[in-house]
Amino acid sequence: MGVRGETGVAKDVKGAKPRGLGRGLAALMDEMGAPAADAQGVREVAIDLIDRNKGQPRHHFDETALEELATSIRAQGVLQPLLLRPREGGRFEIVAGERRWRAAQMAGLHAVPAVVREMSDAQLFEAALIENVQRKDLNPIEESDAYCKLKEAFGHTQEQIAQLTGKSRSHIANLLRLQDLPGAARTFLITGELTMGHAKLLLSSAEPGLLAIEAVQKQMTVRELEKRIQFERERFVAKKPRREGVGGGRVRPQDPNTAALERELAEALGMAVMIRDGDGWGEVTVRYQTLDQMDLVIERLQGRR
Repeated sequence: MGVRGETGVAKDVKGAKPRGLGRGLAALMDEMGAPAADAQGVREVAIDLIDRNKGQPRHHFDETALEELATSIRAQGVLQPLLLRPREGGRFEIVAGERRWRAAQMAGLHAVPAVVREMSDAQLFEAALIENVQRKDLNPIEESDAYCKLKEAFGHTQEQIAQLTGKSRSHIANLLRLQDLPGAARTFLITGELTMGHAKLLLSSAEPGLLAIEAVQKQMTVRELEKRIQFERERFVAKKPRREGVGGGRVRPQDPNTAALERELAEALGMAVMIRDGDGWGEVTVRYQTLDQMDLVIERLQGRR
């Protein structure tokens, strides 16, 4: 199977260019000293020699969209080559193109067209982020986590991330703030039950986890959530707090360990989980959508699963 039509990698344009992802994969490869992919640079690589990038920013793949792509691949083949980097033992790691790789397997292909380039871990992550951000394939939490990794693991500033992705600095700042949301709110952003508009309001509230669950249960619009938070603020002003995190006072910022535990429980149960931790008291809220999910929680609490 050969490569049909264009390779899907943009050629460089003349003139001044900002660094990195904002200009696309071809630009990043050019900065690495690697020529842009062309017909001569593409080769066939066996699917069973290819491993996914475990640091891939994108974690959720729409099964229906994958089936549609697989149908197209059965008819026309893989039109845009994958970008891989070589690994030990003659294997390869995906830099860009995991969705095509998954669909090609569903289509029953044994090999795919690919361009192979040497890359560092930082370049691997940046290139994977390019593809997803430019195609708008990431949900807000995946995008936030990716920017956080660029900042903490690779030492990028917000300004550098903005230049790298072609996004505004305010967009990067807003996405990074999502790291402060508790597990329930994060889960709803991943599933699409809450929007970025909801998220910005939740970040200004005293109890974002509880409000996120309430907003989803009541199917609140952004405007309705704004009114709900305003009501809570007025109630806090009218009621003198007894002590930090208790009664009428504002709760303390969520402990990172508590936030991590929320995410672990949410992933284990497949449901939104919110942990509310105070001084000497606390509660765990699990939101289920069906009676089957409720039965699953009960069975696990009883040790039957």
